[in-house]
Amino acid sequence: MRAGGESTRMSIAENLKGAATAAGSESPNPYVFLVGCPRSGTTLAKRMLDAHPRIAITRETHWITRFFRKHVGLTDDGMVTPALLDELLAYKRFPHLHLDEADVRALVTAEKPMRYTTFVSAVFDLYGLREGKPLVGDKTPPYVRYVGMLSEMWPRARFVHIIRDGRDVCLSMLKWRMADRAAGRRSTWEEDPVTTTALWWEWLIRLGREAGEPLGPDRYYEMKYETLVADPPGELATLCKFLELPYDDVMLRYHEGRTSSDAKLSANAAWLPPTQGLRDWRNQMSPEDLENFEAAAGTMLTELGYEHGAPAISPAAQAHARDLRRRFDGKPLPKNWSTAG
Repeated sequence: MRAGGESTRMSIAENLKGAATAAGSESPNPYVFLVGCPRSGTTLAKRMLDAHPRIAITRETHWITRFFRKHVGLTDDGMVTPALLDELLAYKRFPHLHLDEADVRALVTAEKPMRYTTFVSAVFDLYGLREGKPLVGDKTPPYVRYVGMLSEMWPRARFVHIIRDGRDVCLSMLKWRMADRAAGRRSTWEEDPVTTTALWWEWLIRLGREAGEPLGPDRYYEMKYETLVADPPGELATLCKFLELPYDDVMLRYHEGRTSSDAKLSANAAWLPPTQGLRDWRNQMSPEDLENFEAAAGTMLTELGYEHGAPAISPAAQAHARDLRRRFDGKPLPKNWSTAG
């Protein structure tokens, strides 16, 4: 963490002013949001893109939409108050940014009121200065539920929606120690975690697509996890084109000097290079689980171009999937939720 000090804060303020001028009086940040169903490869995408010399990607924030939706520390017209600064600096994830408290507090004063969106942009600019990069993006998978909100808050921001075969997401979810913070929060999890995960996966993807596709190809891009690990150079080149960044193969070397051979570590914790087959429903999912997953989310698999594996779906499995879909308690529901499956 940098030391505070008046000269440091003055330099930061001048740098922020210069960055805004270069961007046409507005900060370019947040430049991109990496979103998607958890366990879909968002961490891999984040690490690769963060290695690029022109863009830094934050760890998961969660507070951006949370504070805005709950109107934490904001006036009726959306201006930041000291109460928001207190809440933000006390928020459990904020230390991950490694920003100096004095620098953050200096962004908002009585003489310099600031709208929430401008404040968040300024926080991201501070992070960019810390990382020595002009552009800053955010990787918070659950923001896939708030693509519409975020796109209105920052009309120039781009969205990369990382999508992975839901059956492999399910395999990962069933072994994840924090499943209770994701699919495990749904009321039917204890009854049937496989079908619940299938519905949760579909729910998040549909919400992301419903809000993202209307933004058009200049602002919304869907990245398949399977393509990223099968052809990292090709997929990263496409991603850079979408982000209007020059391709740099340093992104392929994000793991160098960090990889661990400890077999007890997860792929993320071990900083493995792109590795195919870490989860493979074809040989790791039981026939019963496969049938239940595809009974619940087979239509979504088809829409995304994924092959089906179950030879047939029994009437009993279909009825069970319809029952859990009816009881699914995620909010809001996608427009065509009741007819999907």
